[in-house]
Amino acid sequence: MRPTVLLYNPISTSPGKQRLPLSLLAIAAVIVSDYDVEFVDGNLIADPAAQIIERARATGAKLLACTVMPGPQLRQAVPVCKQVKRALPDLTILWGGYFPTQHYEVTLQSDCVDYVIQGQGEAPFRQFVDALHQGGSLADIPSLVYVDGGSIKVNPRAPVIPLNNLPWFPYDRIDVGRYVGSSYLGERVLSHNTSFGCPFACNFCAVVALANRRWIPEGAERVAKIVAYLQDNWHIDGLEFHDMDFFVSESRTAEFSERMIGRGLRWWGLGRVDTLMSYDDATWDKMQRGGAKMLFMGAESGDDETLKRMNKGGHSGTAMTLALVERMKHYGIVPELSFVLGNPPDPLDDIEKTIAFIRKIKQINPATELVLYTYTPVPQEGSILLDEATRLGFRFPDTLEEWASDEWAKRAMRRDPGTPWFKDDVRRRVRNFESVVNAFYPTVTDMRLRGNVRHVLRAMSGWRYQTKTYAFPYELKALQRAIHYRRPETTGF
Repeated sequence: MRPTVLLYNPISTSPGKQRLPLSLLAIAAVIVSDYDVEFVDGNLIADPAAQIIERARATGAKLLACTVMPGPQLRQAVPVCKQVKRALPDLTILWGGYFPTQHYEVTLQSDCVDYVIQGQGEAPFRQFVDALHQGGSLADIPSLVYVDGGSIKVNPRAPVIPLNNLPWFPYDRIDVGRYVGSSYLGERVLSHNTSFGCPFACNFCAVVALANRRWIPEGAERVAKIVAYLQDNWHIDGLEFHDMDFFVSESRTAEFSERMIGRGLRWWGLGRVDTLMSYDDATWDKMQRGGAKMLFMGAESGDDETLKRMNKGGHSGTAMTLALVERMKHYGIVPELSFVLGNPPDPLDDIEKTIAFIRKIKQINPATELVLYTYTPVPQEGSILLDEATRLGFRFPDTLEEWASDEWAKRAMRRDPGTPWFKDDVRRRVRNFESVVNAFYPTVTDMRLRGNVRHVLRAMSGWRYQTKTYAFPYELKALQRAIHYRRPETTGF
């Protein structure tokens, strides 16, 4: 009888929007030849702790592996793992992903996590599973972090493995049909991850610590074959690429897009303003004909000095963002831009400059989607923004329980950071502007908003937008509750 490994995906989104647990599928792929795997998805079941306990007892599983990001995942993962550990103290619990990679000390000081794997997890995970079931030295497992004799041991990171050398995800071990959804992209939409990491070092981004500025992609031919497999088996007409940066290589983008021409698939992915502006017109034409429908990018700020402080690398400033949204209008591809507002040391000034910049963007390309975050520090060595935030009184939590609290869950979502310099009036300024701009320019991705509804929203918000009167938009918030129109938000998060 083959040993069983349990894989737990904590809740990450609202009901009906669940997406394939791609990180767990990736690590499952390297062990399914010798181990049975069972997935427990908190997005699909109400009581994942009970399910884990029941399946561990039924199968005799020795290991529960959990992927954890800050926010909703962490908030559920902590109490679930605590409950599981109380019921099954001998069950080994391993965490991987953004949060434990960055905060391994806090994670291992808790009473519910035994081990952490940092960074790309496939090869270390295989070695750890073998060592747990067959014996072996923990010191020989790269990327592993563990407690030994009361002190935390951090093993050197494993060499990265090209994704083309790794097996396909074991789709047959999961009910893929439960993850097919509908969106602006189509009636049957799934997700995939075609690369690991990102070569850039934006100092507000959690990916830097996870990948150490490396980008490891699947080749265009392999991606196209996977897309064909998903289409043939689940009849999808839309696909979200959840890469940290899908567009690093123009040649890969061009080849993939060319392979997609005629397949009837609309797709979405994440990239950078400067990278996409450097693409040839021929590549943009292939992207358009190959089904690219919306691209998510971090515009981040309406102030060039703030962009420099963010360490945006080759990003040459706000002028390039304006040029890109105009270029995308020509190709009929929707820009989806995120902004990080309220950066220290003067958050209100930063917000005002970015609001003025957003108005310029909307004038050029009204279809542009907006995702407005408020600045929340992330652990990153040498970050000017983190240093400034620390000087102003910011501190990370000391315990896993505090990280999983309501307060820090809000901060992780970058909607209400609660940082010392980010006062209520500043936060309200962001949210009030968001209410006005979202009503004046209703998102193109909400297919429920037909002509008359859009006209009502625009008429109700017109005087506010034209006069820049954003304060106390109670009538717009009431309208939103009545109509239930959707704010622009990232398709992939």
